[in-house]
Parts: sequence; structure tokens; C-alpha cells
Amino acid sequence: MKLIRLAEIDASMIGLVGGKAAGLGEMIRAGERVPDGFCVTVEAYASGQVPQEELARAYERLGGGKVAVRSSATAEDLPHASFAGQQDTYLGVEGQDALAEAVRRCWDSLHTERAVAYRANVGIEDAAMAVVVQRMVDPERAGVLFTANPITGRRTQMVVDAAEGLGTAIVDGTVAPDHYEFDDDAPQTGWLEELRAAGLRLREHFGSPQDVEWALDRDGVLWLLQSRPVTTLFPAPPATADTRLYLEFGHIQGMLRPMTPMGVSLLRTGAGLWFEAAGAKVDRRDPLPRMVAIGGRLYFDLTDFLRSKVMRDRLGTSLEVYGPRVQGAVRRMLDDPRFAPRPGLPFDVRAVVKGVARIAPRAVAGVIAALAWPDAARGRAYRGVRRIRRLTVPPGPDASAAERLRWVAEDSHRPIMTLDMQGIVWPLTAGIVAGTVPAALLDGVASEEELDTVLGGMPYNVTTEMDLALWRLAVSAREHRELFAGTPAPELAARYRDGDLPDIGLAQFLERYGLRAAAEIDVGMPRWAEDPAPLFATIANYLRVGDPEQAPDRRFERAADRAERTLAALARRATRGRPVRGRVAVFLMRRSRELTGLRELGKFAWLIPLRAAREQLLLAGAELFERPDDIMFLDLAEARQAARGADLREVIAARRAAYERELRRPGVPGALLSDGTDVEALAPAVPAGDGVLTGMAGAAGRATGRARVIHDPAGAYIEPGEILVAPTTDPGWTPLFLTTAGLVTETGSPVAHGPTVAREYGIPAVICVRDATREIRTGQLITIDGAAGTVRIEEE
Repeated sequence: MKLIRLAEIDASMIGLVGGKAAGLGEMIRAGERVPDGFCVTVEAYASGQVPQEELARAYERLGGGKVAVRSSATAEDLPHASFAGQQDTYLGVEGQDALAEAVRRCWDSLHTERAVAYRANVGIEDAAMAVVVQRMVDPERAGVLFTANPITGRRTQMVVDAAEGLGTAIVDGTVAPDHYEFDDDAPQTGWLEELRAAGLRLREHFGSPQDVEWALDRDGVLWLLQSRPVTTLFPAPPATADTRLYLEFGHIQGMLRPMTPMGVSLLRTGAGLWFEAAGAKVDRRDPLPRMVAIGGRLYFDLTDFLRSKVMRDRLGTSLEVYGPRVQGAVRRMLDDPRFAPRPGLPFDVRAVVKGVARIAPRAVAGVIAALAWPDAARGRAYRGVRRIRRLTVPPGPDASAAERLRWVAEDSHRPIMTLDMQGIVWPLTAGIVAGTVPAALLDGVASEEELDTVLGGMPYNVTTEMDLALWRLAVSAREHRELFAGTPAPELAARYRDGDLPDIGLAQFLERYGLRAAAEIDVGMPRWAEDPAPLFATIANYLRVGDPEQAPDRRFERAADRAERTLAALARRATRGRPVRGRVAVFLMRRSRELTGLRELGKFAWLIPLRAAREQLLLAGAELFERPDDIMFLDLAEARQAARGADLREVIAARRAAYERELRRPGVPGALLSDGTDVEALAPAVPAGDGVLTGMAGAAGRATGRARVIHDPAGAYIEPGEILVAPTTDPGWTPLFLTTAGLVTETGSPVAHGPTVAREYGIPAVICVRDATREIRTGQLITIDGAAGTVRIEEE
């Protein structure tokens, strides 16, 4: 079938007629007013010959005259990729020869450089082209209707742009259109009301927010020319009876990529076990009811705290850890009538008092003991890690999938989810307290930059030790520089697995650190032991270091030396000006250097059962599914259903596709309303600075260098002395820190892994710089000030 009328098309025919034609056919079937027309199907495109006779007859049946000829690729107008403007449209085409030529040009537009690049960016390998031919509407005005606000994400607000004449002027950006915004339930007048009603119908019919092209002809008749999904919206939160406010908390720990469903499920499971260990009563099915997965990211439902008369005024200060953007967004919501204060507290006071009474004595005793005897405290923490390793005993090789899943769900996290995590928590907490209290004691005596410097070169940090161990591998690889620097990382990983590489000590490194990875808190992520390619890419980066003084171990030593000299200077100054408070501050700063490095140990210990759980899940997945990692797109309860025979292949396929789409998302809202509104987008526009981007202080110091914008650490290339610009960072990124001159991130927190490790290496860091990876380009010369929280793009 080479030609087919639009009225005969439905959504199931997308492979034959493409996305645009399928949408038009659905609109006609739904009773909407759509210009008459037909589709030249992909069968004609596959033959490579325009069906001249059939095309001429269809054109005559349409009445001849002017027509619109529009591309309708099979990869167009999809839920996750609109392809807006990527293929060609020709308006006002008249005559059979001109029509045939326009069809050929639409075919050719499938292979333009921009269309090929777009498909590659959204993960579509191939496509075919159909072509839509419709009667041309002579519009008095035309434009675009969005049934959800494309800027703020609000699902209950429509946006209309309109201009006189053809709507292409709006799409092309050549006119300033009339702009209208109105709520779904706010009746309009005239053609705007017709559009509002049509938008409600189309959104209901297609089941998602729609981007609708329309035209109003000279007789005042409204025609709908296209309806496709709005592809840029962040996924909406679960439907609720009232307006809720959610805070994304993954970015605090450098985690912006989506988590797999199994990753979220295992996180909930582990949390439930810890709450039980703390004496709390939890619902095993949902031990974290305020934690909501949206778009694969973890959000906290802050609504009840925001509405509490007692707690709402304290939220602003408590959210400093989120950075100024999210903090400001929450503060704006305090004035929103939907979050008007109510009496009461957002939790059960008796349960909290009971929990505090159970935990507080142990916590106080543990922190005091750690501050008094730091060496012994570190010893206890390290013994706790060894105990967790010893107690994590998965099923044997003959276990069934059901037995492996039972162990993951019920036993895998029991060794670590004790009240004090086997003795790790109290020394870790003592180090954090010792590192933060001196700022208050030395207010007016010590600068923030000096206090930051004292935290540099911190010993006993397992992540720092890992990065320096990786540097030593690079030193061992120097005699094979050409091999390790000149061979692609995936090829080196394959050769390592085949035993075809010189021994540089990688096996010993992986024995200790192979459980780590980027986004490592997600059990769905491969560990370095499974795929060491990122390590080989980092080794190649390290081999580019030519100046011995820029060697990571030397930089770390210099940071430690600066810290000790600064601490000594502060001790003299503080004890002169404030004898008592000064001595307490100095004591805490010294204890901080002995204990604060342990802050990474808790997470490292958690990775032990997490890795064991991953191994068991993959073994179960290999038994149950075609691809072992299919199991990562189920939660634990669903996986156990699959072990009992449930067919969940369609669920897995849909979730895998959604996950892969979310991996490509460039930004994640830090604060989100239940109607989909990105709260930060409601903030007034900040006047553009003179080449200066403002963020938040992450690690003190200043550096000037060429920017290197990186979105994923796997296989990343960075020259020594360049400044790393990234959406966020977690421990999987930190090997890149050893050769970079500084760090800039779009999100984060001063206590997150990235800034913490940056301080320890003595490199400046600026965090929470909005759109940094878009505002800064690789190769630009930039200057960052980690104390002021600024990034200057230098003129050259």
C-alpha cells in the first residue's frame, strides 16, 4: 500500500505511515476537524520511486489546488522524541510535478546532518519516511497550543502562541507571537475557548500532554493541523488529591541519573531494616512513604513539613544543604496559599521521642568516645567493615532464582542495617561534628576559606585512598604508555578479561575497589569489577601528567601540608583572641583531621551487601529472562512473582525504554509540585552578569584553566590542568579530580562527595551553578573562585 487516506489511519499503523500521519488519523477518528488529505507510505519510500500515477489521482480527488506536504517519519512525533523541525515541510505546493518534487525532498530530509544527529542523540538507529499531503488552510491566524506549560512543566495550565498568517513564523522564531496562558478549568472566549476545549479532548484521547498546531481560517473555522506528545516535560509525580511539594535529594550525593526500579526497591528494603533496628514500626511494603520515585529520581515529600505551623519557618535554614536554588524555591512556596500553615506536626511525636530515647544515649556515648580516642574509634569502624564482609553470605551455586531473591529481599542487608552499622556510624558522626562546629566557634576569627583549607588532604578517606591507588596503577603502566594511552578503554577492558594485558596491579585494585562505580548506590549499575573500562580511561588520563609537581600524590601531600600549616596559624590566633572557645575549636579541628575522612566509609560498607545482592539478582535474572539485567527493571516483589511464573516481559520492556530515555535528560528539577511544576522555573529571571556565573562555595581556592564539559565519567577524557564542568559528581567521578585544576557542578551540596573530595585534594570547587554544562563550552578559558562560588568566563 503506497497511498492511504488520513481518515483510514490509526495509531497502530505508525510503522507504515509515520508518527505525524498516525496522529492525524487518530485526531480524525476522535472527531476533530483536520484538513482532508492522504499519506504516501513508507512502502513508496522503500521502493525509491515516487508513485506518480497514484499520487496524481489522490491529488485530484483532493480537489487539486494548494496543499501542504509534510514529513512523517517512523521515528517522528514519538512520546520521547518530537523531531520538531528535523525533517522538511513544504506549504502552498500546487500542481502534480511540484507535489512529486516536494515528496522527494521530504524523503531526502530524512538524511540531513541535523536529522541524523538528532536520531543519534535520542537513541534511534534507523527510520523510514512517509509523507503527509493535506489541503492547504488559508489562515487568518495560526499557532501552537501546549496542553501543559512547556517551561514550568505544570500539567494544569495551557499555553498558546498565535500570530497572523501561517504558523510557521512562530515555529521558525521570526515573529513575536501573541502569548496566552490559562488554567485548564478557566473558560476563555471565542477561538481561545475552542482551543482550550480541543486541548482537553486531545490530552484525554492521547493520554499525555500535547503540542498542537492549529489554524483559524478566514471564515473563523478552527482547524487542527497536528498533535504530538510534549517530549521535554519531566515525568509527572503520582496523582494526589491535593497539591504536594517534592524535593529531589539524589543530587546531594551526586546522583542525578535515574535509578533502576530494582535500585529503588532495594533502597527501600534496606531503609526498612534499619528503621526496625532502631525500634520503629514500619510498613514492610513501603517503609519510606515520603520517598517518591519520579522519573527514576528519588524525591522527598516535604508537604506536611511545609504546612506545619511549628516547622515551616525553620525549613529555609535547614535546607541550606540543598543549595541556594532549591532553598529559594521552597521559601517561595511558603507564600503559596496551597501550603497555608496548619496546626500539628508532620510526624508522630511519641514515636520520635521513643526513637530518640533509644538512639541518643548510644549516639552521645559513641561520639564522645570517638572524640576522646580517635585511633580506637577508627579501629572499630574498620573492624565493622570486615564484620559486614564476613556476615554477607549469599546462597550457594545450586540455589534457585526464588531462593536467591528471598535472600536479597530478606537477608542481604541485615549485616549492615544495624543501629550503628556495625560500629561505623558514631566515629563517622564525630568527624562530621568536629568538622562543622569550629565555624561557629571561630566566627569573625577564621575565614571560610581557612576553615576549608583545614579540611584538605584529609587522611583515612576510602575514596581518596581508592583514587591514589588508581594513580599508582598508572605509575605502573608507564612502561607500557603507548598501549594504555593509545588503546580505547573498552578494548583494554576486553583484553584484561582475556588475560592479555601486562600486570599493573589491577586485579589487586579490583579485589578491594571493584564493588564501586558511578551512581553506585543503584544496584542496577555495573560495578568496576564487571566492566573496568572507566578505570582504563582514567589511567590514560593520568599518563598525560608530565609535570611531577602535578602528580596526584604530590597534590594531596601539598593539600595536607597547607591544612596543617593553616591549622597551626588558626590555633595561635584563636587561642589569643578567644582562649576557651579557641582551644575547643582547635581540639575539634585536630579531631576532624583524624575522623572526618571516615564519612565515606559508611557508604563504602553499604556497597558490600549491595554488590552481593547484585550478583544474586543477575544470577536469578539469567534463569528467568533472556537478558540477566532485565531483572533490574522490576522491583523485588515483582521479581519474586516472575520466579513464580508471572510473565512481566512487557513491563520490563516499557521500563527499560523509559529508563534509557531518562538517561538522556539534560536537567532534573530540584523542587517539583504534584502538578508537574518545576518550582525553580517560577523564579524571576536573574539578570545576566558580566560573564560571571554564580553558584555556591564548594571548596576554597581559585584556578584558571580550559573548561572540559563532561556528562558521564565513563571513558571521559580530561587534560591535566583543565577544569571539570559536570552536571554532578559522585565517587565514581572522583578519579578525574586527580588531574583537574578545579570543579564546577550544576547541583550538589557542600557535604556531598564531590566537594568533599575536592577539598581533600586541595582543588577549588563551585557547585549549584545552574545550566553550567550549557553555559560553558569545552575549551573556554574560565576562572573559578571556590570561596566566592563564582565562575568567570574569560575574554580572549
